[in-house]
Amino acid sequence: MNEEKFTRETVLSVRRWSDTLFSFTLTRPAHFRFSAGQFARIGIEVDGEKIFRAYSVVSSPFAEELEFFSIVVPDGAFTSRLQHLKAGDQLLLEKIPFGFLTLARYQKPLPQDLWLLATGTGLAPFLSMLQDFAPWQQYQQIILAYSVRMPEELAYAEEIKTIAQTFGEGGASFKFLPIVTRPVVPPSDTTLAQRLPTLIENGLLEQHAGLALNPATSHVMLCGNPQMVEDTRNALKARGLTMNRRGEGNIAVENYW
Repeated sequence: MNEEKFTRETVLSVRRWSDTLFSFTLTRPAHFRFSAGQFARIGIEVDGEKIFRAYSVVSSPFAEELEFFSIVVPDGAFTSRLQHLKAGDQLLLEKIPFGFLTLARYQKPLPQDLWLLATGTGLAPFLSMLQDFAPWQQYQQIILAYSVRMPEELAYAEEIKTIAQTFGEGGASFKFLPIVTRPVVPPSDTTLAQRLPTLIENGLLEQHAGLALNPATSHVMLCGNPQMVEDTRNALKARGLTMNRRGEGNIAVENYW
């Protein structure tokens, strides 16, 4: 890749959530502007070759640093090296952000309730959105459902509470629904332990949210592993919600996998 298309940025911090999940922050060049929900392409150099991967930005669009959330893929050409990051290391950052998983894509229906449904590192773009004032000003209700396999993978839980308090004026209009699918336990009245599409099909997601998915009012964003996105999209379509195209429709997904 032409050197004019990227900058070399310094790793400022690394936080390890579990054996397979970690976050890192980078210096932010003055020219790098993005909308909440977009992703950046991060690069490393291996044997003289530059390898880039897409990473949704966790940070607020107004933050002085850039934060990213990564999973470790065993024997992966990229993350197997990235997992050993430490402060002071350098990474490559493409100068232009990418992606259309932003609130600007919604024209109809008009904003009323926003559902952010994520698995794993798919949480990242939603954290960025929630650290922007736009969703809190536009929507009457915001639901964030975050599904992981094991309890130790439930990253950013405390940060989510702080974000709701800071941006949501106490968080009265916000509901955070953590979901842990393993070890497999029978669902209870207070615990969500099934996959997102199942929780939509059986009505438990709406029950715990205290809000109904409605084709006339709901904006639903999906980000996570491709199978979750596909299955959840189908579950939503079975409920009468439609894909967002040219500004109209309920369901929006990101395609960078």
